[in-house]
Parts: sequence; structure tokens; C-alpha cells
Amino acid sequence: MTLISTVTTFRRPDGHVFLTAERNRTEGWIHARWSGVQTLDTVRQGGLAYVQMLREEPCSKLLNDHSELVGRFTDANDWIAQVWTPQILQAGLRYFAQVLSPGIFGQMSIQDLHQRIEGVFELKMFSDVEEAKAWLRSVD
Repeated sequence: MTLISTVTTFRRPDGHVFLTAERNRTEGWIHARWSGVQTLDTVRQGGLAYVQMLREEPCSKLLNDHSELVGRFTDANDWIAQVWTPQILQAGLRYFAQVLSPGIFGQMSIQDLHQRIEGVFELKMFSDVEEAKAWLRSVD
């Protein structure tokens, strides 16, 4: 029997959950919920987990939710653009729904990243999770 949904939780050494990644088989996407302050290490750990999830079970859609993210993550953007993006494309990602963080620094970080990876896959930004879900349902 295949599970409808599987959830993986990632914690920093202090125990704080920085990422919850849910494979939603009913909707056909991975829903990543980032929480708190992110570092290059947490972004790498979470990003490589996405790649592994797609390699194990292909999925073309990612709902990347920054609604609980705090601060900026521009230090990780080079790694995301140069290392993660080619790997995630090879693993089959085609649609990337980005829910923006409420803070300006998180928004600036994702704008910087968008400029680096624009046109690589379909990337749309949203202020609301439900709008992002609706868009993902409309593609593919």
C-alpha cells in the first residue's frame, strides 16, 4: 500500500525544526515549509533532501513555502543556482511555486535567486499558500 503523504522533518542541532518536507501524492507535489532563520548548511541539507526525494520517486512540482522563514538567505543563492538547480532539474522538477516570506529580507533573497535561475523551470511567486496550490493544480 502506498502512503498518500509522507513527511520528513529537519532539525538544527539545537532541536529547532527548520524544514518540514511533505510528499503529497494526492496533489502530486512536495510541500516544503521552511521555518526560522536559514543558513547555508540548512539550505544545503533541505535542498539535497528534495533532490533525493525526487530521485526516489519522481515529482515535477515543488511548493516552497517561506511564510514562516525569518531573515535572508542570500549566502546560499550561489549554491542554489550553481549546484542545486542542475541537480533538481535532472531529478525532474518542472514547476516551482514560491510562497514569499512576510519579511522584506526573505523577499529580497528570493528575488535575487529568481534573477539567477529565471527561465530554468516555471517559477511563480505567491503571497498566499492557497494561490500557490491552485497554480500547481493548473499545470502539467
